[in-house]
Amino acid sequence: MKFSSRQPEPAGMQLAPMIDIVFLLLIFFIVTWQFTRSETELNVSVPTAEEGAELNRPKGEIIINVLPDETIRVEGISVNLPQLLDKLAAIAKQYENQPVRIRGDGKVPYQRIVEVIDTCQKAGIWNISFATQRPAPAE
Repeated sequence: MKFSSRQPEPAGMQLAPMIDIVFLLLIFFIVTWQFTRSETELNVSVPTAEEGAELNRPKGEIIINVLPDETIRVEGISVNLPQLLDKLAAIAKQYENQPVRIRGDGKVPYQRIVEVIDTCQKAGIWNISFATQRPAPAE
């Protein structure tokens, strides 16, 4: 009796599923990168502070940018104080203890920041924090 020693041909590697996974990962990282970019897309130079809490952003935090020309921007849209009040009041009705982070440029007059804080409080938002950056290390 003669046995044949024929080995089956090796199965080829399927590339389609691997390409699908790579594209899904690529899409995921591009989308999440766009969300994190929304805060830093503006040219706001926040003040420096030696002490401060580490960046631990709560989920759903609203970021209010106050530019050097005193323009207020929320979610990439320029708003005035009444529009900001309407937007924040609508959000505060839906979400209790809504967190807000104010990113005011270091050159903005303090009065403008106080106006933004006052608008937040009129809308019923009390969970307010301020963005700062650590000073550059001395060389």
